[in-house]
Amino acid sequence: MEKIVIRGGKPLNGSVVISGMKNAALGIIFGCLLVKDKITLEDLPMISDVKLSLEILRRMGAEVAENADGSVVIDCTNAVGGISPCDLVKKMRASYYLLGAELGRFGRAKVGRSGGCDFGTRPIDQHIKGFEALGGVVTLSDDYIRIEAENGIRGSELFFDVITVGGTINMLLAAVLAEGTTVIENAAKEPHIVDVANFLNTCGAVITGAGTDTIKIKGVKELHGCTYAIVPDMIEAGTYMIAAAATRGCLRIENVIPKHLESITAKLVEMGVSVDEFDDAIVVSAPDPLRHINLKTLPYPGYPTDMQPQICALLSISEGTSHLIEGVIENRFRYVEELRRLGASIEVNGKTATINGVSGLHGARVRAVDLRAGAAMVIAGLASDGVTEIEDIHHIERGYNDIVGKLKKVGADIEKVEIQTL
Repeated sequence: MEKIVIRGGKPLNGSVVISGMKNAALGIIFGCLLVKDKITLEDLPMISDVKLSLEILRRMGAEVAENADGSVVIDCTNAVGGISPCDLVKKMRASYYLLGAELGRFGRAKVGRSGGCDFGTRPIDQHIKGFEALGGVVTLSDDYIRIEAENGIRGSELFFDVITVGGTINMLLAAVLAEGTTVIENAAKEPHIVDVANFLNTCGAVITGAGTDTIKIKGVKELHGCTYAIVPDMIEAGTYMIAAAATRGCLRIENVIPKHLESITAKLVEMGVSVDEFDDAIVVSAPDPLRHINLKTLPYPGYPTDMQPQICALLSISEGTSHLIEGVIENRFRYVEELRRLGASIEVNGKTATINGVSGLHGARVRAVDLRAGAAMVIAGLASDGVTEIEDIHHIERGYNDIVGKLKKVGADIEKVEIQTL
């Protein structure tokens, strides 16, 4: 086991290049199951969740080859449905995309219960509603989710009761090869929804409206191979934006789509952070002190829930009292106790955190209780006096490609070391 050790107090200066988006990559990787041909994916972030997804496909009979230039070739021609390994599936939540992909290709699915970050109850009832609308019969057990469609899957009209990113992607995967047209109302609009749809269209699908709340999918008989580059990761970019502000440094963040970052940029500017936008880069710098704000997380294009812990770390060293409302995921404030170990003053009441800014944080031993909480610990550690040790960093490595190496290059005193056991 390893931990991250940070000797804080050093401003970040220089340039950092953003990797491909984790949340798009996972949907696209499992979407390859729909294609009986070779797919070449570029700009895949080689994080643990991506490696796990590729291994799941291998275990299902797909051929996966990693090229010297960093691209990955996936051929699912001989893949077999219903045999994904439960021990791997349960390690990440996005493995539920196998349900839509298997249903779309084979007309049936059998997938183990997915895992990932523990935020309490995260139902997939909207996914099930969608599968049933397409003609699937869903059976749940303690270990597996099964879907059968004896008469085949057919296009249908579907209205999601709540906005669901995962449910929207699963419907894209399930419906592209269905007979007829599927219409999804109240669809999620996140950039990774658009990227999955663009990937499928590049393979021959007919999807319109991705990025709006109404998506239409006209079923086709088959898909073909392609070469596709994953969109830049807006959450990774936002994390480095906040890290620059927290350390009062100046970072040029490259390979980004500034429009995807508008909600993050707006809140940072409100706090007094300077953000300059270019075609595919932004430059972030911050004065001292920063101002307090009020913020609520919302589905895209609102402020993303996956950036909530990071900005909480920044608000903890800003002037005044801030209020942070979580509007998307239940039980997302479990990391607050870890920030308190570093000297933050935060009180949580239900879905609202009240953050009283302090003059500075101090090093301590903390845990990454989930992926984005781990990023918040890194940010807080960079901004703290003294040494911060972060354990359970496997969570961080699920979503950030070489975070230690990238931060080192811009001036952080950070390293990954083995945990000594007795």
